[in-house]
Order: sequence, then C-alpha cells, then structure tokens
Amino acid sequence: MATKQVSWLIPAAVLSGNTSAEEMRLNMTQGVTDISASVYNLHMIIFYICCVIGIVVFGIMFWSIIHHRKSKGAKPANFHESTKVEILWTAIPFVILIAMAFPATKTLIEMEDTTDADLTVQVTGSQWKWHYRYFEHDLDYYSLLATPQSEIHNKIAKSANYLLEVDRPLVIPTGQKVRFLITSDDVIHSWWVPEFAIKKDANPGFINEAWTRVNEPGIYRGQCAELCGKDHGFMPIVVIAKEPAEFNKWMAEQTEIAKNAKAEEQKLLSMNMSMEELMTLGEKVYNANCAACHQQNGQGIPGVFPGLKDSAIALGDVKEHINIVVNGKAGTAMQAFGKQLALKDLAAIVTYERNAWGNNTGDVVQAAAINEFLVDK
Repeated sequence: MATKQVSWLIPAAVLSGNTSAEEMRLNMTQGVTDISASVYNLHMIIFYICCVIGIVVFGIMFWSIIHHRKSKGAKPANFHESTKVEILWTAIPFVILIAMAFPATKTLIEMEDTTDADLTVQVTGSQWKWHYRYFEHDLDYYSLLATPQSEIHNKIAKSANYLLEVDRPLVIPTGQKVRFLITSDDVIHSWWVPEFAIKKDANPGFINEAWTRVNEPGIYRGQCAELCGKDHGFMPIVVIAKEPAEFNKWMAEQTEIAKNAKAEEQKLLSMNMSMEELMTLGEKVYNANCAACHQQNGQGIPGVFPGLKDSAIALGDVKEHINIVVNGKAGTAMQAFGKQLALKDLAAIVTYERNAWGNNTGDVVQAAAINEFLVDK
C-alpha cells in the first residue's frame, strides 16, 4: 500500500529534517481525487493566465521605456483622457475575469455537491483530537496523536512521520463517495487533507459538509489548519483508503471489537482491579490524555492549566473528582472524557491522580463506581 505524504506542506515534517530534497515541491499537490485534480488544473489555468498578463504588461512597459527614452529624442505626448484606452482597459480585464470564472464556478459547484453519498462520516474536532462516527455502521472512535512524548521532547530521533501519526486513523473505501459532516465540541478547528482538496472549518454548533472519492488505496495525511489552542500542532489527521472488500472486512472486525469491548466492560462491573493494576493503567491513560495540559509531573502549567499535585480536586471529594473527569468543566479547556474512555480507563485515571506525585490518598476507584455515577446522572 503506497504511502501518500503531504510532508512538503507540513512544517513539522520539514523541521524534523526527514524530508529529502526530492520530496520538496514548489507547486501544490495534484491529489488523489477527481476534485483535487480539478482544483490543481484550475490553479494552473489561473497561474498561466497571470503569467501571460505579466509578460504582456511588463513587455509593453519595458518596450516603451527602451524605445521612448529621452536619449533617442522621444518627446512626451501631451494628451488628457482617451475613450478608446479606457474602454480597452475595462473590457480586457472583464473578458479575462469571465474566462476565469467559468472553470472556477464549475469546480466550486462540484466541491459543494455532497448528494448521493455512499458513506457518511461525522468528523468532530475537540482539543486536541478528532472523533469519527460512521452513520451507516455502528462504529465511532477518537483519533489521537500517536507520536511518543520521547520524540516530542527530543529524547529519541524523530520518525519519518513526526507529529503525523495517530492511534486510530479514519478508514474509508476507494471508489465510493464519502460525505463528511464536520463540526466541533469546543473551539474552531479545521479538517484539512490536502490530497483530497478538503479544508473545512469545524465550528461548534454548526455543521459544514465536504466529500471525497478516493481513486487509489493508500495513507493520506493532514492536520488541523485552524489555530485551536496550546496543542494545535499535535492534532494530525490520517486517512486510510482501502479497496471496498478490504474496507467491509475492516468494518466487520471493528464493529465486532467494539461489541466485545462493551460486553467486557460490563464484566468489569463485578470485578475489582488492584491498586497496582489501576496505577499502571492510570499512568498510561493519563500520559495519553491528560499530560499535555497537566504535565507528566502533575504540576500543570502555572497560569494556564492547573496542577493536580496537592490539588483540591485530587485530594477532595471522590465524586466531584469523577464528575470533573467524566463531564469536564464548562468554560475551560477541561474536556469531558466520559464518552472518550472506557469505564476501567476512567477509574484508573481517577485512582492514579489521587495517588500519584505524593497525593497518596489511598483511594481506589473501580469501574463500577464510574458506572454508578453515570447511571445516577
């Protein structure tokens, strides 16, 4: 499966030092969809028109300067207004604009036509991850940055796709029209995949539409293209396009995994994990979901994100702590993790935060306690 990279457009890849000169381009990508090809062709048409205009205008200007210079005895003409000239400099740009408008309008109409889609995916942005929900299938999940913290903090060498890897990519079928409904849970984000010629804002409370039909199987990468907060640069997009048969097989597997996960979760309600198990799992889940704001040492970022070490939340009432983790806190960057994480993960995070960094409350929170809290709500 060929990997399609947009590293020539992604600053993170360029700064990583892994982008060879051959991969760098000066022009925009032609993409892998019919729409992206239309956008590229439109771009080139306009570019060539601008080149011709530039050559003609500067050619006449330099010719006039050279052939009507004072050293050749040229005398400046003394005239005021010219109806013919004014008609010409109005008519010619008008004709050029009309010639440019036809292909541009055709392409824009094609880009906005989301009708007759074979598959619909809801894309929801939140700080700082994407949530994908398949309308025709019982499947939804979050997609988070997969680049390890050791790379980000320069403890190990940067990988080829530094800051452009996720734990769960969006998977779509090739040769089928896929409609995207794009929105946001919090601030404005922007879902941008250059090789699909898609860049749509994800606005809270609104739904924007886009679509694609990918012709070739492969891996296609993008990023959030709207400054959305502290970790804006850590919000990549990865889309895997599979042949329809492969996609159907993948969808069946994922649906079965999700169903089994729910059944397994229900079993946990009658089981108790040990403090050691909860702390081990809690540290892993905390580092993946919470450390970006509260930091791995639990001290947060003063004036920006509160610390959890010796905090009133971590040392106070357990139910209030669970409430904050599950439902978030309105008006702040604290997200609601109730729908993002499994019951055991939520229990492990709360247990970890109440016993790490010297908090040592001794509190052990089980999945049943999280479930009871959700049922009561």
